[in-house]
Amino acid sequence: MTFFDIAAAVREADERIRDAILRTPLEAVPDLDRRSGARVLVKWECDQRTGSFKLRGALSFLRSLSSAERSRGVVAASTGNHGLAMTEAARLEGVRLTLFVPLSIAPFKRDRLRASGSDMIIAGATCEQSEIMARDAASASGRVYASPYNDLRIVAGQGTLGLEIAAAAPDADDILVPVGGGGLAAGVGGVLRSRRPKIRVWGVEPVRSAFMSASLGAGRLIDVAEKPTLADAVAGGIEPGAITFGLCRDFLEGILTVPESALRPAVSRLERLHGRPVEGAGALPLAALLAHQRAFRGRTVVLLVSGGNAAPARPVMLPKDPVSNKMGPRNTRCD
Repeated sequence: MTFFDIAAAVREADERIRDAILRTPLEAVPDLDRRSGARVLVKWECDQRTGSFKLRGALSFLRSLSSAERSRGVVAASTGNHGLAMTEAARLEGVRLTLFVPLSIAPFKRDRLRASGSDMIIAGATCEQSEIMARDAASASGRVYASPYNDLRIVAGQGTLGLEIAAAAPDADDILVPVGGGGLAAGVGGVLRSRRPKIRVWGVEPVRSAFMSASLGAGRLIDVAEKPTLADAVAGGIEPGAITFGLCRDFLEGILTVPESALRPAVSRLERLHGRPVEGAGALPLAALLAHQRAFRGRTVVLLVSGGNAAPARPVMLPKDPVSNKMGPRNTRCD
């Protein structure tokens, strides 16, 4: 069982960050009602500043630091949403951020992170190597390392989305949330289940990178074979000892997995509804709803579209990394 009060942590995080984040829209979508047999509400978190939910956790983290920690600066590693969020949060807070990215970073991601104003260091051939170097640099310099999910301050910040859903849709029966490292699902699940124990909060993973699903099934964090996925923002393993494992175990109804063939149509449908790009990871909840319709018929379902920083059209590829599927003393996700 979890031995800290995640709901209280989320409420405290909301107090810390509410002045700087957007309250993103929750929209009824009759077209999806007809298709699924459920009453469907879409939480457009892709409208959040920096294009994803990650800003919530980044701000919660930085605003929790002591004056001494802030003065020394912060180190992070990312090739995507976490890096964009940490860069914006550091700018807002006047904290120096050093961001490590691997040599394998896609050029469009590198250019966007550089344009965001990051003090960026390109080092390491892979995401894992870049993160190890970032942790080493933080330790050697006495700076704080900002994990993308394995930190209560980060998880609590992501969980503020749950407070918004509770206020806007108090009658919701089911919440579908993308899962990568589990920070978003853990925070949202923790705060919503503490308020309404009977609400069902579901994590959603792509079949090709279903680390949390396999780990919850095994009762411990395990490694799985991983394949390329359009939902690249949630791809990768989970750090040994991650607090998100216990939180997801305690507060999620379960994990739904979706095949790759369901993701592209879900992305296209959400883009038509919203009029702007949606990430593959952000489309996971819709793909799960349509793949598991019987479980949700006649219920009010919230789909959490977690991000909109979609890559330019390209083949879905993962970096060639001979150790990317090995567990070790590191976090193996790049976003």
